[in-house]
Amino acid sequence: MDAPVAQVAVDVPLAHLDRVFDYAVPEALDEAVVPGSRVRVRFAGRLVDGWVLARAATSGVDKLTPVAKSVSAEPVLSPEVAGLCREVADRWAGTFGDVVRLAVPPRHARVEKEAPRAVEIPAVAPPGAGDWAAYDHGTAYVTALAGGNAPRAVWWALPGADWPAQVATAAAATLSAGRGVCVVVPDARDLARVAAAFDVVLPGSYVALTADLGPAERYRRWLAVRRGATRCVLGTRAAAWAPVRDLGLAVCWDDGDDLHKEPRAPYPHVRDVLALRAHREGAGLLVGAYAPSVEAATFVESGWAKPLLAPRAAVRQAAPRIEVAGNDVEQARDPAAATARLPSLAWQAARAALASGAPVLVQVPRTGYQPSLACGHCRTPARCGACAGPLARAGGPAPGCRWCGRPAADWACGACGGQELRAVVVGSRRTAEELGRAFPGTPVRTSDRESIVTTVDAKPALVVATPGAEPVADGGYGAVLLLDGWALLSRADLRAGEEALRRWAAAAALCRPAGEGGRVVVMAEGTVPAVQALVRWDPAWYARREAADRTALAFPPAVRMAAVDGSADAVADLLAAAPLPEGADVLGPVPYGDGERALVRVPREQGRALAAALKVGLAARSARKAAESVRVELDPLTLV
Repeated sequence: MDAPVAQVAVDVPLAHLDRVFDYAVPEALDEAVVPGSRVRVRFAGRLVDGWVLARAATSGVDKLTPVAKSVSAEPVLSPEVAGLCREVADRWAGTFGDVVRLAVPPRHARVEKEAPRAVEIPAVAPPGAGDWAAYDHGTAYVTALAGGNAPRAVWWALPGADWPAQVATAAAATLSAGRGVCVVVPDARDLARVAAAFDVVLPGSYVALTADLGPAERYRRWLAVRRGATRCVLGTRAAAWAPVRDLGLAVCWDDGDDLHKEPRAPYPHVRDVLALRAHREGAGLLVGAYAPSVEAATFVESGWAKPLLAPRAAVRQAAPRIEVAGNDVEQARDPAAATARLPSLAWQAARAALASGAPVLVQVPRTGYQPSLACGHCRTPARCGACAGPLARAGGPAPGCRWCGRPAADWACGACGGQELRAVVVGSRRTAEELGRAFPGTPVRTSDRESIVTTVDAKPALVVATPGAEPVADGGYGAVLLLDGWALLSRADLRAGEEALRRWAAAAALCRPAGEGGRVVVMAEGTVPAVQALVRWDPAWYARREAADRTALAFPPAVRMAAVDGSADAVADLLAAAPLPEGADVLGPVPYGDGERALVRVPREQGRALAAALKVGLAARSARKAAESVRVELDPLTLV
């Protein structure tokens, strides 16, 4: 046996054991224990799972424990993905075991034993630039992909753009050069649109990885990718780890959507995972949206990626007419415009669009009927007397608790004793009810998390939708009304303006161009930068402005920041055990949930050192078996 030593990453969730261990390979398992395969090894007196990272001729340990069992000889963990897992774990202060669980799906023994299908990868002809020609450097980008190069770009999509078709064109250019493609979108609706576009441009040349496939079919498709039967993968968050061979292009659409943020430790973001992967594997990168995130814009500001922007003339031709209901002109004409939920400007835009035979989209921030209530006298938020949860109305006269579900018919305000309630935020269902009365005889449809509508016909109708659930209208909407802008802008969140612009732009992009009568009315203060960016349709300007403001204030992405959550004693213990980089700024701790949160801020170039220091603190606590857990998240979406 030339390499009798197996270097194994043991699957244990302890930071101080996050390293490779050497095991002896028994003669009987020589052919099964291959790099990338799953094994069972004895560790601390019990059998645990492990991943074989390599085979070696010698070890620094004199007496090695033998590998107990080969779970499968299938090399499911490729060297490229294993290296990416290690880098992600180090960057986000996680463990290799936590990350590899995100990258490799659970084994399905029956599927793994199936005979591999003989699949011939069809040749793809280099496509033309198509709609990419409308962007500065768009044609050059597609040409570079077709030439086997690895261009990196951030793409500000034009309003009304058929972005799935453009992604398919970029993928076809990459496949024509013999390289692989990985496309990641936020949710199943976006995935269905992309798959439909690929069926036109690249029929039979891709696999889609989705959570609703079931474990057997998902693992079957994943194995097909790992074995090289296909070079193109579409999917949601987990598809970012798909073991595509010779990756040539990684695509992340709508990177600002919080669905791209992994909810499990160590909480990496798809955009950053794909950026790391593109850098490691020499692949191209395309981060696109109608309004990409500030983090994506910093790729351009640093020179690491190039911008894909359309000339202003093309933007003006494609964009709808965007008006602000609360501006000075409208307030002079309609004094209630600044406070009315549906001011005359919005009502007139909707009426004109319906009269022309086009549907109207109405975006509201929240689902439900009246999802947030307050005292009608003192405006104190209404809370449940049993669990202190927020009260809401689901359609009936009596409110109920959103947390425990108890009715609160006899509610009284704890501050002033008042018993009258008022709606703080009106949800999609109540909005649909109000619009049905305002436009009698017009069909009203709702699309939210409870019932998502995918498409609507080019007929007069009012479509009330929450952000992310807007249906695509055949031929575009005649008008788009963006209600309750204050609810998005007034959130106590660093990203409130950025998120509002992203949601508004996604809805406004579904409207017809101004030349075809398309109008967008936004109910918000016109002097707010996010509103100004929407009116001019210049999200790139907003991203640069926001990045400059955050740099001046030392907020992400200008700095790396870590959130440490737990009990007061546990947070203090971790920070004391972590050798934080010199100059690290510790903010807090402050009350957070049932415990406390401390924020640790360092210059961006010290981000790796911060992650390593927090990993040392976590390892020290796990080594001494600290009773209380601590949650560490680098680059959190929400700071407080």
